[in-house]
Amino acid sequence: MSGRTGWWWLWLLLFSALAPAQERYWQLNIKGAIGPGISDYLVTELNQAQLERPALVLLTMDTPGGLYSATRDIISAMLESSVPVVVYVSPGGARAASAGTYILYASHVAAMAPGTHLGAATPVQMMPAGTPPSDDRDEGKNEEKDDESSPSAGSAMERKSLNDAIAYLRSLAQLRGRNVEWAEQAVRDAATLTAPEALEQNVIELMAGDIAELLQQLDGREVKLKNDTLTLATAGLIAEQRQPDWRQQFIITISDPNIAYLLMLVGVYGLLLEFYSPGFGVSGVIGAICLLLAMLSLQMLPFNMVGLGLLALGLALMVAEGLSPSFGIFGGGGLVAFVLGSVLLFDTPDEAFRVAWPFIAAFTVFSLGLILVVVRMIVKQRRAAPVSGTDAMVGERGVALTELSPEGTVLVLGERWQAHSPQPVSAHSTVMVVAVRDLVLEVKPVKETGE
Repeated sequence: MSGRTGWWWLWLLLFSALAPAQERYWQLNIKGAIGPGISDYLVTELNQAQLERPALVLLTMDTPGGLYSATRDIISAMLESSVPVVVYVSPGGARAASAGTYILYASHVAAMAPGTHLGAATPVQMMPAGTPPSDDRDEGKNEEKDDESSPSAGSAMERKSLNDAIAYLRSLAQLRGRNVEWAEQAVRDAATLTAPEALEQNVIELMAGDIAELLQQLDGREVKLKNDTLTLATAGLIAEQRQPDWRQQFIITISDPNIAYLLMLVGVYGLLLEFYSPGFGVSGVIGAICLLLAMLSLQMLPFNMVGLGLLALGLALMVAEGLSPSFGIFGGGGLVAFVLGSVLLFDTPDEAFRVAWPFIAAFTVFSLGLILVVVRMIVKQRRAAPVSGTDAMVGERGVALTELSPEGTVLVLGERWQAHSPQPVSAHSTVMVVAVRDLVLEVKPVKETGE
């Protein structure tokens, strides 16, 4: 009986090992802005899917947009995939704005949940402040001609970038057989659509309330892959959640502009504390580590050199305040430079990749408080009487060990000193130190009832 049981378990293990990969699908998730960390996560998983061959890759998405370079990396991996990639904008209230629209168009099957929307795919850096929206369509004019000739159309570089983005999304629409005209409107005019409108205008293929309903609608659907056509069999598929590994999660975390800014400030204040209190050690080490991590973050984000220069100037001025106190002149100037640098640090109008104003305000107040505390300590220290050195002996009393006429020896603070007095002083008389010159005390006699 035990032998049969052993064979049974062996057959079960073999069956499990040989079970077809099509019995599962991978579920990936985009939540928030698309940056280098999200790009690395998705590209790695899509490449791994080519080896492990799940039935499909389901990408749920809720994003306000992201970096153009990161988006193109994700789309390139999707276009090269021999495993179907289904992009599903969910849950209700989610959006596929800006970069999300490009990713949705690149998918083999595009789906949305009720209450979601997509569009507004115009690269924001191509929309100068104060540029009025074009109403060429209402006047029946040719859009391309007016875009080139209008004085408000922006620079030649902006027009080239805009046309490149239009051509990119149009090519994706043509590849997947979706609405090409609306793709151009999404880029040129920042057009948007709700889920029912997108389904009606052939921007997406499916609208489903949840993943179970989506899998039911996908079952039996034909999708065109890179070199083949595949009929999806999604009945009974098991979801396999694919989460970012620790390295990808670390990159996602530090590539957040607020986290990068926080790391930079922690690094700055760690080094400042080390300058103000040399020998403490721990603050300097923590500051150096945080600054290196901040530098790594900046490599992955579109930062502005002017903003970074202002931050460096602010750091230098605040360090100068600590090393050569100026009663707040260096510190105040450094604070102003630091705030301006914070605002200008990330060179993008995309709110998802800019430092949040509450962060800037909080650290501005903290910096101002730090400068005020340092200045107050400096003023208090300068007004205080000396507590060490020869200057601290002025005003101290002692006893003349010998007669001073005008020079002799006195005992002050338990030490013998050479002393000089313009008035005659007898031995064993009380004297007071009035000055110290070249290690010789200037003293005067003190009467028992007063000076």
